[in-house]
Amino acid sequence: MILLAHIMEQFDITSLAPWGAERAHLEAEATKLAYDVRNRFIGDPDTSPRLGHMLDQATADALAGRIDMTCAMHTPAAPGEAVHKDTVYLAVVDKDRMIVSMIYSLFSNFGSGHTSDRFGILFHNRGAGFTLQKGHPNEAAPGKRPMHTLIPAMLRQTDGSLMPFGVMGGQYQSTGHMRLISNIMDYGMGLQQAIDGPRCFSDAQLGGLQIERGYGAGVQGKLAGMGHSLVQPEAPIGGAQAIRINAATGVLEGGSDPRKDGIALGY
Repeated sequence: MILLAHIMEQFDITSLAPWGAERAHLEAEATKLAYDVRNRFIGDPDTSPRLGHMLDQATADALAGRIDMTCAMHTPAAPGEAVHKDTVYLAVVDKDRMIVSMIYSLFSNFGSGHTSDRFGILFHNRGAGFTLQKGHPNEAAPGKRPMHTLIPAMLRQTDGSLMPFGVMGGQYQSTGHMRLISNIMDYGMGLQQAIDGPRCFSDAQLGGLQIERGYGAGVQGKLAGMGHSLVQPEAPIGGAQAIRINAATGVLEGGSDPRKDGIALGY
């Protein structure tokens, strides 16, 4: 997600309509590039020697230079990616302003099929996220953690406001986090507006640009003209929850995604 954000910040985001074709195109192209780098270099931190390279601003600059704002590039093939799903996220702030940002995922139905005898909690099977490719940083091996998409996030704004947040949705998570932050920081949206807005996602597994019905026909036509193969997903893309603590007023603002179960609740 950090690499993706670094690529996006090389462009004048605020000059693009928030739900227009140009922003959707830029986000799709940046996602292709960042995810391709992730798929090649990310694994257990102890076996991922290129992490510094991924966080280097020069890497983001070079990748941003490959984006053509008029034409979609080829989507790199996903190297045997498994489908990440069955994820829940919650953000909690108590009266003392203790903050919890928590995400939990079984990876697939009933996870590993085993539960804790003491707590009755299902154990996940995130090990399915390993690859069998020899020499890959994410190659399956004892004592290693697999590459995963889980991002329990926390944002501190320049005015001191704090925001625990998370965007579920399997492979969409990195792009979803970047989009939510951009909606707030670049476009000044309120929390619920930033969550509600239509989404799109360049998904290598589906071989096209998933695009929600919230995008108008004109925008979709323009994206198709740029070379994007549009796919209307059967279900909404992702789901987000967030709480923002306003530094100036101390007021808590909550937002919950109507795309899935959830609620913003204060008591």
